[in-house]
Amino acid sequence: MDTQSSQKPEVKELEHVVVRFSGDSGDGMQLAGTIFSTISASVGNGISTFPDYPADIRAPQGSLTGVSGFQVHISEGQSLTPGDLCDVLVAMNAAALKTQLRYAKPQATIIIDTDAFGPADLKKAQFESDDYLLELCIDPDRVVACPITKMVKDCLADSGMDNKSVLKCRNMFALGLVCWLFNRDLELAFSFLREKFKKKPAIAENNIRVIQAGYDYGSNTHASVPATYRIESRHKVPGRYMDITGNKATAYGLMAAAEKAGLQLFLGSYPITPATDILHELAKHKSMGVITVQCEDEISGCASAVGAAFAGALAATSTSGPGLCLKSEAINLAVIDELPLVVIDVQRGGPSTGLPTKSEQTDLLQALYGRNGESPMPVIAATSPTNCFSSAYMAAKIALEHLTPVVLLTDAFIANGSSAWRLPTMEDLPEIHPHYATEDQKYKYSPYKRDEQSCVRYWAIPGQEGFQHILGGLEKDGETGAISTEPENHDRMDHLRYDKVQRIPVPDVVVEGDKDDADLLIVGFGSTYGHLYSAMQELRQRGHKVALAQFQFINPLPANTAEVLLRYQKVVVAEQNLGQFAALLRIRINNFAPYQYNQVKGQPFVVSELVAGFGKVIQTKEAPDYDNTYISRILNTHND
Repeated sequence: MDTQSSQKPEVKELEHVVVRFSGDSGDGMQLAGTIFSTISASVGNGISTFPDYPADIRAPQGSLTGVSGFQVHISEGQSLTPGDLCDVLVAMNAAALKTQLRYAKPQATIIIDTDAFGPADLKKAQFESDDYLLELCIDPDRVVACPITKMVKDCLADSGMDNKSVLKCRNMFALGLVCWLFNRDLELAFSFLREKFKKKPAIAENNIRVIQAGYDYGSNTHASVPATYRIESRHKVPGRYMDITGNKATAYGLMAAAEKAGLQLFLGSYPITPATDILHELAKHKSMGVITVQCEDEISGCASAVGAAFAGALAATSTSGPGLCLKSEAINLAVIDELPLVVIDVQRGGPSTGLPTKSEQTDLLQALYGRNGESPMPVIAATSPTNCFSSAYMAAKIALEHLTPVVLLTDAFIANGSSAWRLPTMEDLPEIHPHYATEDQKYKYSPYKRDEQSCVRYWAIPGQEGFQHILGGLEKDGETGAISTEPENHDRMDHLRYDKVQRIPVPDVVVEGDKDDADLLIVGFGSTYGHLYSAMQELRQRGHKVALAQFQFINPLPANTAEVLLRYQKVVVAEQNLGQFAALLRIRINNFAPYQYNQVKGQPFVVSELVAGFGKVIQTKEAPDYDNTYISRILNTHND
């Protein structure tokens, strides 16, 4: 293919674009994507990212199962999803091209490293011929084919790096080429690398050379593209922004809550994909008084946090679905002792080990009911990477003010994904007032004496003179705090613990779109917000009356839940499980019979599929039935 051009490509303005980097797990696609998204956030673009990587620690090089991807959606305004299909696909080897082509638009520009498409590479990727473009039905005019490996070796020939280290820089050449394609300022990338490798400046400078080489390649050859592109930001609120992942935002939310409450933050945890980054991030902040303990297992991680809560700290424990199972007994101790504890569950594909690097919403009922006895707990579900900050902050506020463990549900999609986040100030955040024992209770304190209006007990910290008390796993008398097996007392305590949670004030659920006259109300919870909102807007642009109610507070449900859901003739509950939230809503709301849209693929929703499914609900005149047969048939025929 002729890569020379005598005319410089024109620069076109775009409102948004989707780029997907893909290659072997060791090719650094996550880093390249992260740098590109950080650059974009730094200039004020809206971003939404989706890291998509395999569970293999290191799959065989060039194999189909070892491909790692990173997709980023950049827009002049807010980006709510990482996009259904990409406009630019970077494929660093034959396996990446074969597996990732399905995520590219038919007219997408494809950048490949021709040095990784030799006979052995094509065989590993299970191609049947050497003409891989013909085999995949790819128009050669869409392909920017360049010998990336060779050019990186030439660029670093005098660097003193060994061959293995040189090859690890191929991702930076691809990044430089993409930066040229979208007219990005390379100085932002250089600053990122110098900060990341500040202890190894030689590595930073060698990577910077390679990025510049990729940029120069595009600039000098024009890389067979008719135009380069620019995405200008026009609607940004002034402030300081950063590209933040959901896990980092969760960690920051906990730190902000501890600071606001005047407490020390303690995290007891055990490493588990995809929640481990919360532990990693908090471990960096000892200077802020944060204590992190990596325990020997999930049970001890949670038990240590329960002990920290008893001692007066803002206590938290982080995990994913299998770990939440293991933590259940220690969580129950926090329930009966009524101690403030934030339990973060970064949901992943299950059951068992399942799909450890993929995303689902399948832990909802476990979070609500996965403990023995009557053990009610508030449950909050974050709606985006940036919302993880405010959700973690609110989970801590509820835990401290209502003396209860709280479950915060995120998932792999928003935990690993990132968005542009405007940093708040501490003055922007709501006050947190832990429900401490009062001075007039001194020397007559009983641990289960309660505020009559909120049903919240008073929190005394060990070591306070005049507030000696005992907590434990056995039921206690509500008046004296002594161990009790009296039937009436146990019944009363169960009701009090339940009532305490139900009396927690949470914001009303907000209806967006055609809230007054919608023919269809879409209902979701947590991380599906961006996709469901985008589907709603697409349907409205097609002339349909559609509204959306996205739930962040699951237990207790907002006070206006029944009024909202019973207002509309047709309601569809869309979730990445087999109907757990729909089942909860049926339990809580009389005469509520929604349609359902359920997928459990380990991948985010696809907006075009949502639009097709919801469109069929709008058109149908048949009512949903409870066995879900008709619902599944109506909503999933577009996938057949």
